[in-house]
Amino acid sequence: MATLRFILNGKDIQVENVEPATPLARLLRDRLGLIGTKIGCGEGECGACTVIVDGKAVVSCLYPAWKVQGARVETIEGLKQGDQLHVLQQSFVDANASQCGYCTPGFIMSAKALLDAHPRPSRQEIVEAIRGNLCRCTGYYQIVDAIELAARRLAGEDDSPRPAEEGRGRILP
Repeated sequence: MATLRFILNGKDIQVENVEPATPLARLLRDRLGLIGTKIGCGEGECGACTVIVDGKAVVSCLYPAWKVQGARVETIEGLKQGDQLHVLQQSFVDANASQCGYCTPGFIMSAKALLDAHPRPSRQEIVEAIRGNLCRCTGYYQIVDAIELAARRLAGEDDSPRPAEEGRGRILP
């Protein structure tokens, strides 16, 4: 068993007695109570467990917890500031980008990693960035719209939802 020290959502933390084989998702959910990180498949296929480690989106159900020693970890719980939703979270609301909501934290964290690294991505770059995230409810168009809206808002260019477009309801390639 090991003691892990890392930065979680901007705060230095220490977790005692971590088993070497513990996945990061289990550490976050079971030991730290951060249940916004979902475990959909437990095999790294659905992206519901996506968090950001040192600026990169990772599937935390497969990511060994010991690898966060000294790292910066961001989860969905770390985005909201007080009562204020993060721009990405608000954009998902405004663009109607979630239905059941189970996959939404993973999509938002994948999008945040993208926008942190590349603030003005093309629609195709957004599609590539969320390729590892699966949603059974939407056609993905609203999710991509939400990420585009967030990028515009972060750049100070837009404060309103994007109007509906023809072709909604189809699944992106």
